[in-house]
Amino acid sequence: MPAAARSLHEDLYRAGYYPELVADVLEVALADEPVVAHLVHPETTFDSAEVRRHVTVLVLTPTRLVCAHVDDHPADSEHPSSAASATTESVPLAELRSVVLTHLVERPERHEPGKAALELTLAIGWGAVSRVDLEPATCGDPACEADHGLTGTLAPDDVVVRVSAAAEGADSVRAATEFARALSAASARR
Repeated sequence: MPAAARSLHEDLYRAGYYPELVADVLEVALADEPVVAHLVHPETTFDSAEVRRHVTVLVLTPTRLVCAHVDDHPADSEHPSSAASATTESVPLAELRSVVLTHLVERPERHEPGKAALELTLAIGWGAVSRVDLEPATCGDPACEADHGLTGTLAPDDVVVRVSAAAEGADSVRAATEFARALSAASARR
């Protein structure tokens, strides 16, 4: 097994979230294409006193970005056993429209070159999903009570991954930064 693929499998097992399932769905999506870089990002959320787990895996190949999402589905009255859904999407690099990185650093006036950020948010857009943020439109008259409709923004929202040193550790932020660097370079060569 090539080193990049072995590293991906090691990170899947380190994340500990159904690693065999995630590896299996990725194998289908990768279709024997080599792994160039990857990012494994497990998340745990609390929803109405329930713990829900999720993992996002981003894999860069020479020609594509493969995104995998795996979610828990706890047992309930309609489904007596727990389940997981695993979704993959393969995006040709030529289709990538944006790779947006937001670095959160403390004490920016003392920033040292090469020092890892406290948080890194990676937003990748290719036009499949957009988010609409609406708010009531207003005119310049503060006393006006007329309905001016709505105004808003449309933003690409295909994949957003936020990695925090406080939650996942500084090594996770560095790994996300290295993946973002590889993806940015690959998107520029398309």
